[in-house]
Amino acid sequence: MSNDTPAPTSDRPFALVTGASSGIGLELARQLAGRGHDLLITAEVPLDDRVEELAALGAEVHTFVADLRTGTGVESLYAATVALGRPLAVVALNAGIGRGGAFVDNSLDDELDVIRLNVLGTVHLAKLVLDDMVLANTGRVLVTSSIASELPGPFMTVYNASKSFVQSFTEALQSELAETDVVITALMPGPTDTAFFARAGMDDTLMGEGPQDDPAEVARQGLDALMAGKAKVAASSPGPKASALVAGVLPDKVKALLNKVAAKPRDEG
Repeated sequence: MSNDTPAPTSDRPFALVTGASSGIGLELARQLAGRGHDLLITAEVPLDDRVEELAALGAEVHTFVADLRTGTGVESLYAATVALGRPLAVVALNAGIGRGGAFVDNSLDDELDVIRLNVLGTVHLAKLVLDDMVLANTGRVLVTSSIASELPGPFMTVYNASKSFVQSFTEALQSELAETDVVITALMPGPTDTAFFARAGMDDTLMGEGPQDDPAEVARQGLDALMAGKAKVAASSPGPKASALVAGVLPDKVKALLNKVAAKPRDEG
């Protein structure tokens, strides 16, 4: 819809996907379309070039440009969703960014942007869509967390902390809404083959150069878990799953050291 909202023409279930320009978000959109959902996809950039591809999967597709780091962006996206007049069956709260490098060397605004999008944007949009879902006593929300939520993150300090917040937030909501028919699932990927590391300035790290999972497989496992009503899923390969298990038993100092080695820029020595 490119910030213009035509009347709906379909009775298929309706899904909202944030951060849908590429990576896991785009794969979530593709797979939701393939599973019989119509879509509203959003990102900071126009997504008109994605409409034809997703429509070929049978979906009615709407796009919306919004900066979810801002309250205005979140409210405008929600208003566009409401204007469609269709209840949300699925919401994928996937938009997020990272920032590598030492906290003391990074700009404050870059670090705060991580919090604005990963934390404030997620909480704000979750509040709006969950109020509606709880009132209707139906709906599913997939929250993109991270294996990073399980460990302190030297050289990814604010990012890991933001995902720890998101994971705790998600698990608390699951408990609060346990007596309703609203389903909330945390998707916890490990390193994934997306633009994340380049955008975070982490190409020159062991983590950025190491093995990375297929975003399509991460998305598939996330949606499978959501539809099955699971609380969380560490996706997609055995590596992230093992990391999630190990993170539960290792001391925080050890976990921090492991992340420090993996995330430290080469030029830091």
